[in-house]
Amino acid sequence: MANVAFLGLGVMGGPMAGHLARAGHTVTVYNRTGAKALAWVAEHGHRAAPTPAEAAADADFVMMCVGNDHDVREVAGAAIPAMAAGSVLIDHTTASAGVARELAAACAAADLGFVDAPVSGGQAGAENGQLTIMCGADDPAVFDSVSPVIDAYAKQITLMGAAGAGQTTKMCNQIAIAGMAQGVAEAINFAQKAGLDIDRLVGAVTQGAANSWYLEHRGRTMAAGEFDFGFAIAWMRKDLAICLEEAERIGARLPVTGLVDQFYAQLIERGHPRWDTSSLIDLLQNP
Repeated sequence: MANVAFLGLGVMGGPMAGHLARAGHTVTVYNRTGAKALAWVAEHGHRAAPTPAEAAADADFVMMCVGNDHDVREVAGAAIPAMAAGSVLIDHTTASAGVARELAAACAAADLGFVDAPVSGGQAGAENGQLTIMCGADDPAVFDSVSPVIDAYAKQITLMGAAGAGQTTKMCNQIAIAGMAQGVAEAINFAQKAGLDIDRLVGAVTQGAANSWYLEHRGRTMAAGEFDFGFAIAWMRKDLAICLEEAERIGARLPVTGLVDQFYAQLIERGHPRWDTSSLIDLLQNP
């Protein structure tokens, strides 16, 4: 068992930290809104710290799950100077590959390990301890030391390469999701216009080559116009902006991703930043 710190207790971080506590690790949590950290302690026990530095000071492993590159730099900048030599910083935030490489260099200079480890699986995956974790680490031995700890909330952990490779893999994940979300939205809308039974449609198509997580888990809710759950459009646009920026840097074309990003922008303009990403169908049903 290890002493761990978890920085950021949102819809993902809170459940992830809870799994660490249930696995028997000693957990210290930090959240920008202190009341959320105290509420986590009231539910799970252990300890809350008022600053990232105090949370990280005695930890063997420091996990972060915050909002964006700015938040990562701010929280990690406070935690790294307080971390003990030989401890490891693990960033679960979906952020840029560039910031992952920055953190890797900062940690190496402080005799710390670093792993960028963005996750996929959404809030349900975090709550059920069934996240897919994509990792980048300059030292495979550091990854090996981290894996048994983050296994508390993972169904799969993969080392993809050096620092930044985890974030680049998460970009691939979001690029694929953007295309699938639009494809499923068009298929469901088409089926409704054609008068097909949606429940039968999903049951039939998921048994063939067009099956996907998105069709299985969002096809029926798309048809019902239910979007008040899941991964918010505003967060997806943050992720897609990272993808589009990296694509420009490396010379990769993302025409469908760019188009879907603009569709999400339209939904935000309509006042729905918190709707699930499956709400793309609303633009087809209500043009």
